[in-house]
Amino acid sequence: MNITGSTRVFMIVGDPVAQVRAPEVYNRLFSRHAVDAVLVPMKVAPAQLAGFVRNAFAARNLGGLWVTIPHKAAMQGLMDRNDALATLAGAVNAVRRADDGAIEGALYDGVGFVKGLDYFGLPVAGRRVLMLGAGGGGQAVAAALAQRGPALLAVANRSRQRAVDLVARLAPTFGPMLAVADSPDPAGYDLIVNCTSQGLKPDDALPVDVQRIAAGAAVVDIIMSRQPTPLLQACAARGIVAHAGFEMLVQQIPEYLRFFGLQQLAATLQDDMAEVRALLYPR
Repeated sequence: MNITGSTRVFMIVGDPVAQVRAPEVYNRLFSRHAVDAVLVPMKVAPAQLAGFVRNAFAARNLGGLWVTIPHKAAMQGLMDRNDALATLAGAVNAVRRADDGAIEGALYDGVGFVKGLDYFGLPVAGRRVLMLGAGGGGQAVAAALAQRGPALLAVANRSRQRAVDLVARLAPTFGPMLAVADSPDPAGYDLIVNCTSQGLKPDDALPVDVQRIAAGAAVVDIIMSRQPTPLLQACAARGIVAHAGFEMLVQQIPEYLRFFGLQQLAATLQDDMAEVRALLYPR
């Protein structure tokens, strides 16, 4: 990369950030498509987040922020305004300075997730869905899933109150399709979505009892690991249709690029996502 004084700088903000894949993907795309920009990781503790955001946007060549764990929910409250999905879900994963100087947030995790379901041929409308985890990623996924009209969207979380809060936030918009699951039992569901961190480590416990998953159900684990997570391995052993989270990130990329004003690159990639999949999917 040829970084100069005119290079537009983007940052991905999280704590930790060692696991993030975005810099390797976007920087290769910027280089291949002659976009004078760079994305760098920034490890920012939660206590310093508000000050970091305020000071970072004092730099006029800051193109914007990608946001990752654990800051998505906290970031939403730091914005001058948010898009509809970020407001609904209570989380943000993209931040920019608008033309009027306002700092505005958007949320693309859920958009990427449901676009990924379309790619996999997994319908949501009329289906019974169990979502595990109600953190920042889960909030985004739940809001996007609810927009697709499932017969039931049940949310399970180790801290039940967080699931209760998420359902309460979405219920005024989506009504009785939403419920708090009493347990993570997957029996009786058509689609099971893991939005927990269980699976980041090879020795993590399974988030659900795979033996209880119906033979015709499907599983999506949003964790993006170079090796199949324990959940995906257990599903494969039973012959359960299961997918990793890579497509969720693939499908977000044109959305991010449009948000940050890189319209031409967004259109090019949306027409053919093979280049992005080659960068993201494990080899």
